[in-house]
Amino acid sequence: MQYRRLGKTGLMVSEIGLGGEWLERHNTEEVKAVIDEAEACGINILDCWMSEPNVRSNIGNAIRGKRERWYIQGHIGSTWQNGQYVRTRDMNVVPGAFEDLLARLGTDYIDLGMIHYIDDDRDYETAIHGSFFEYVKQLKAEGKIRHIGMSTHNPLIAQRAVREGIVENLLFSVNPAFDMLPASEDINTMFADRYDPDLKNIDPERVKLHRLCEREDIGITVMKGFAGGRLFDAARSPFGVAMTPVQCIHYVLTKPAVAAIMAGMETPEQIREAAHYEEATQEERDYATVLAQAPHYAFEGQCTYCGHCSPCPMGIDIALVNKFYDLATMQDEVPASVKAHYLALDARASQCIGCQSCEARCPFHVPVAQRMQQTAELFGE
Repeated sequence: MQYRRLGKTGLMVSEIGLGGEWLERHNTEEVKAVIDEAEACGINILDCWMSEPNVRSNIGNAIRGKRERWYIQGHIGSTWQNGQYVRTRDMNVVPGAFEDLLARLGTDYIDLGMIHYIDDDRDYETAIHGSFFEYVKQLKAEGKIRHIGMSTHNPLIAQRAVREGIVENLLFSVNPAFDMLPASEDINTMFADRYDPDLKNIDPERVKLHRLCEREDIGITVMKGFAGGRLFDAARSPFGVAMTPVQCIHYVLTKPAVAAIMAGMETPEQIREAAHYEEATQEERDYATVLAQAPHYAFEGQCTYCGHCSPCPMGIDIALVNKFYDLATMQDEVPASVKAHYLALDARASQCIGCQSCEARCPFHVPVAQRMQQTAELFGE
């Protein structure tokens, strides 16, 4: 395992980290098996943005007795209310949620205290110029967080946080689909003759962000590096071609200021598959050739199961419902196992009331209400 300096934090983190969101679906023993394998492979940084109590406790159980072995990226503003994840700046609930994180992880500090998920200017103003950020600074002064970071999908918000000196590190979404308008790895002109001339190369604001972070010594940890697994399947990839975990990892790690990819993994096998990057050949790492053969590009409107659509007033786990829909539609007939798991949900797509409040929170503008209707029809509700 190779280790990289996470900007001005000075932390030497494994270039492959563990993004914990998929662990939410697993029990204590399964979570421990994943984290034990990650440790065996040399991984030393994990992200826990999830507020669900059981996953926090399961991670805490897995790292018990070896807390010092891990750099933990924990989120401030991710709360659990009435059985659902809620992103909030409400200081009536934020401190309790953070103390719950400490307690369940079995620690008295978080290495990287992340201001959770800011994607627009209004939320930035609320979070940064008010009591929320004062609380974050208080946590650092008390030693309960060692460094202040932020998670965002928006390069303009990320740039603003860096320029205003708010953060020491960023958790930012990077993958070919998100970066390219169409594909180009700058490589700026490599794919130009394969796409509509009205399309552009890498989003210039993303390029600007990476250069700004490099200049200001702000380390980036990366989320959505696999685009929710969509990039591994040609039928679901926005490019119409399949990539491998090694190719996706290499794409991310070639970007300026990036220290680690927080890969979403939920089995020991997936850990080993990602860790294979360290011994992969240049041919295995080559993503440019794959993208050069891509017949098309289109990502907007596709779910990556990030969960930011929550909470649903009807208690629907929208990300999981979308995942079951995608799994079902990948085959000619709906697999019986997928349908059984879907029908076992406490709240299903047919209960959607079409309020569309989730759509306002979705970073990728997924037409959720429409997807819920399609899902209910697919599973015969």
